[in-house]
Amino acid sequence: MHATELVILIALTSAAVAWIASLVSGDTSWIDRLWSILPESYVWVYAASAQWRNAPLDVAAVLTTLWGVRLTYNLARKGGYAGHEDYRWAVLRSSMNAWRFQLFNLFFIVNYQSLLLVLIALPARTIAEHPTTSFGVLDAALSVLFLAALIGETIADQQQWRFQQWKRSEVAAGRSPEPRFLQTGLFRYSRHPNYFFEIAQWWLVFLFGAVAAGSLAQPTALGAVLLSALFVGSTSFTERITRSRYPEYVRYQATTSAIVPWFAGSGELVMPYPPDPASQAGPALS
Repeated sequence: MHATELVILIALTSAAVAWIASLVSGDTSWIDRLWSILPESYVWVYAASAQWRNAPLDVAAVLTTLWGVRLTYNLARKGGYAGHEDYRWAVLRSSMNAWRFQLFNLFFIVNYQSLLLVLIALPARTIAEHPTTSFGVLDAALSVLFLAALIGETIADQQQWRFQQWKRSEVAAGRSPEPRFLQTGLFRYSRHPNYFFEIAQWWLVFLFGAVAAGSLAQPTALGAVLLSALFVGSTSFTERITRSRYPEYVRYQATTSAIVPWFAGSGELVMPYPPDPASQAGPALS
């Protein structure tokens, strides 16, 4: 079986399983749980088809596997594999009647995202079609940038995780968390730094293919383009939900870049956590 045929077979099978599981369980996050597994699996399929003799392709497979390990760990610790559905799907479900949501589930949540996971991994096919045992300077540079983006996303994940854990502890103690959303660390420069690093990693995978082909004019850019568009759309939808919960989020939006890290604007609302005890105390007694 040709590598691309095997990739398509895996994609179709996983989409069918995710769709059936969503119907049986009422949980539409099954394809989300496959996000961290499928793309690097496709890259490994192409690496195997090259008999592990294509150095840039083998490195791309290792790098995307590291990406998958990070994403799997982060989803697992948030309960993603314990039946916790993405809250955004619940919001969408409440805004549609049952049959419309099921059409959305079938065509967008399951099939579109399954296709997207294939497309972002397709630069591996380009690399496989240009076999080489050498690992050039550009390949090395892309590898370093990929690892830098991976580290950046890991830091963003950890900062968000620590904040959410602190927030839960405040609620459990009967206190109202303040601030109510993270605005420090990497989130001082981007409202969604994890999105930025995620997009960057898959553009770098595309560049691996472009380097192998010797040209940026590769149709495999479509995967990275569609992934970027998905995250832009997700940002808009997610932030509408956030604004409905936290009206002060509007000020954060006005002063902080949405995805690409940038210098914060003037008059920004930046609140540390845990709050400085001195700032929370009343006037000192003389």
